Parts: sequence; C-alpha cells; structure tokens
Amino acid sequence: MAPSVAPGRSGDTRTGAPDAEVVLRLRGLTKRYGERLAVNNLSLAVGRGEIVGFLGPNGAGKTTTIRMCLGLIAPTAGSVEILGRDVALEGAAVLPHVGALVEQPALYPYMSGRDNLRAIGAALGGVAPARLDAVLDVVDLRSRARDRVRTYSLGMKQRLGVAIALLQDPDLLILDEPTNGLDPAGMVEMRDLLRRLAAAGKTIFVSSHVLGEIQQICTRVAIIARGRLITESTVAALTGGQGKFVVTLTHARAQAALALLRAQPWGPDARIEAGPGAHADTQTSQIITSAPNGQSADLNVFLVQAGFAPGAITPYAQDLEAVFLRLTEDTSDDVTTAATGATTHRTMGDKR
Repeated sequence: MAPSVAPGRSGDTRTGAPDAEVVLRLRGLTKRYGERLAVNNLSLAVGRGEIVGFLGPNGAGKTTTIRMCLGLIAPTAGSVEILGRDVALEGAAVLPHVGALVEQPALYPYMSGRDNLRAIGAALGGVAPARLDAVLDVVDLRSRARDRVRTYSLGMKQRLGVAIALLQDPDLLILDEPTNGLDPAGMVEMRDLLRRLAAAGKTIFVSSHVLGEIQQICTRVAIIARGRLITESTVAALTGGQGKFVVTLTHARAQAALALLRAQPWGPDARIEAGPGAHADTQTSQIITSAPNGQSADLNVFLVQAGFAPGAITPYAQDLEAVFLRLTEDTSDDVTTAATGATTHRTMGDKR
C-alpha cells in the first residue's frame, strides 16, 4: 500500500491539484560539482495523473535532476519529495513507489520478455505471475511474451522497459528519453501507452528531446537551462497564439497590408512570418497579427474594406519546438518570454 501523503502547504496552483495530490515535489533542488552548478534552486510540483514534460538543452541539468529524484545522487541543497516523503531521508520507504526508464532499458536478449520480467521481479523480492501478466497486457506485449527479446523491435524493447518500471505498481513513473531512437510507429505506441497509464492514475515525469511528442502527450512542461527553471507552464499557454491570427495574402499585397495593420492601435506588432501554419504555396505570405476586438470576423471585415481581401484567416498557434528554441537560444543573459502566458523566471547566467 502506498504511504499516505504528508500534509503540505496550501494547494499548489501550478499542478492544478490540491497539495494532497502532489506526487513529486522539488524544493530548491541544487547540485554542485566543485565550481560547476549543475542544478540551481529548482522547484517544481507534479500532481497525480499528470504527464509533465521536463525539457532543456544538452547539459541543462535534466539527467542530474532525474538522478536526484531516483536517489542515485544526493542534492547539495534542497530536497526531492515523493508522496510527501523526502527521498534523501526515506528513500527505502518511498522509492519502491517509483518506476523508472532511463533511455534504453538493460535487458537480457537471449531470454523471453516474460523471463526478463521474472528475473528482475525476483531481484525486487518476487513478483506474482499474475502481476507479470498484468504489466504485459498494459504494454501490449502478452502475445510476444514467450519470444526472445533479441527478436523484439526497438519500440517493443522500450515498452518492455516500461513494463519493468511498472512491476511494483508505482505511483510515479520517471522516464528519460522513452522515445529515443523509435520510428514513427514506435512513437505512436509509446504515446498511447503513456496516455493510458495517466488515465489509470499514474503520474508521469518525462524528459525528451522529441518535442513534437511532448506537445502531444503533456499538458504541462518545465523548461530548464543552465540548471535553472526558465518556464513552467501548460502546453496550451506556451503554444497558443494569445489572440493572434494568421492572415494569408499574395506576396504582392502583403507588405502594404502589413503597413496598414501596424498603423492600427491593435496591430503594431504585426509581422510576416514563415513557420507553423504557413502555406506551401510560394505565391502567398502569412501575416501574424492581432485583431480588432480580438475577433477574426472583425479582422476580415477590416481587411476587406481596406481592399486586402485575405485568402484565409486562421488562429495562430506556435510549435513547442520553436518556443523551446526561442527560450533557450541564449541562457547567458536574462531569459524572458514574450507574450507566452507562461509562468516565467528571469535568470542570470551561471559562471562556470
């Protein structure tokens, strides 16, 4: 039985859940290696049933953070709490409630999938045969359970790794690059699996460089750079257009229309931009702009009356990868976000 969650402070608004539902909490987590500050005062809370993406450039401190969450290394300062218990103080009691997959799982290729689970279950103190069947069903490998792992595809091996992480029926799954090296079909299988697990009440903290997948499966992401939290926000807030629209016009009319839009009190930040939502038709340009009263219908009327009938007006949405690159492109100076609606922390570059 999972330990009861210790009472905490008032509800954490960033998880969207009351304190009692917080499964993973980082409090001022810091790790220093000599003069190098790998993780710097990182605070974050993850609620039950959430899939939270943990993002950052190479060397940002993601793996160090994950290793501290799993009790593999001790923090220099701060703490990791799982189900209300400090991992550094009560790791033996709380870590059995955590399942982890770090990149590609260590498997025995000459053994069957079921025998891999049985061997690892024995090392954990024994797992009932019914539990082996249950996790094989969850990861959709029951039909291949007797086949040797060396015959599995990479996607099947990753799903078997998740099955291993599920053996003790954990409350929290910590996954580091679970889609690493997978083909599109394997990514879809992993995506569907994580959604099913979250729907069943599992809490998932996932680090990945495949931002398109993160955008599809996570409701919230935390982005770090140089060991510090830059932004923690819902995916919708980060990628939403914040009331902006994409106006499609011919190249010949775009510059004149842009000048007109910028002259309006609601449109001074209008711009021409290629990228998400851009049409493949090379004869057109896309203008990103706000609208009078925030309404696309009013924008259409304005443009038509001005002689710039648009080919299309669609809501503007940003791609998570583009947002990520913008936020992390320069972490040596103050990092800010512009009109993302995200919870943002200004950070000073660390001296290394």
